[in-house]
Amino acid sequence: MSDHKQPLFSCKNLRAFIRSGDDETEIVKGADLEIMAGQKHALMGPNGSGKSTLAAALMGHPAYRVEGEIFLNGEPVHGLEPHERARLGMFLGFQYPVAVPGVSVANFLRAAMGARRGQEVPVREFRQLMTEGFERLGVRKDFAARYLNDGFSGGEKKRLEILQMLLLKPTFALLDETDSGLDIDALKIVSEGVNLASAPDNAILLVTHYQRILDYVKPDVVHVFMDGRIVRTGGPELAVELEARGYDWIAGETSAAARS
Repeated sequence: MSDHKQPLFSCKNLRAFIRSGDDETEIVKGADLEIMAGQKHALMGPNGSGKSTLAAALMGHPAYRVEGEIFLNGEPVHGLEPHERARLGMFLGFQYPVAVPGVSVANFLRAAMGARRGQEVPVREFRQLMTEGFERLGVRKDFAARYLNDGFSGGEKKRLEILQMLLLKPTFALLDETDSGLDIDALKIVSEGVNLASAPDNAILLVTHYQRILDYVKPDVVHVFMDGRIVRTGGPELAVELEARGYDWIAGETSAAARS
């Protein structure tokens, strides 16, 4: 059980650089974030602002050189490999889930659950949990035998991402544009899965461009991310204002503040 007096997840002065030959480009330029247990935070921002890079850097993606500190339940994880962070309870839902031909959905899910628990999951228990997850998210049972994301539609891939989260029960889930490419019916089902996965002892960071998913997944806190930085933080009403006014007004205010 986590200590609710401290953030369940936090990062301090996080910076992320992408390598290109002998040069580096700084994409995340000093992000500070604290999320308490039981909270859902939304990270919103325009294309190219660095939101997906932040999510990848928090998970330890090897494409980026990262500076700063990352903590889970008060323990530093910035020195750990991605699979070690995952075993401790960090989860990343990808914007573009990749296909893995030759690996069935069922085998992948059981292996992932075993890695998370640190021991093999009994077949009967796994089948029951997987079947329940399929029913909750409207996934056909024959998907269990299909290769992971191979030939799946965008909505099917996203439902499978949420199914993974439900089965793995992460302590902290990063969902990178889970609403991308979803029609309204799929959006409602995926949102319901996110809400089902939310619990008093975990936390969720939902990365998105649009306010529409936040009609179904109610955030406790909304952050605006622009040019590699969190430039504003507020309540759910901030997402509504962004939907109405766009991002330019915040960009203008941020530029004016920098000049003054």
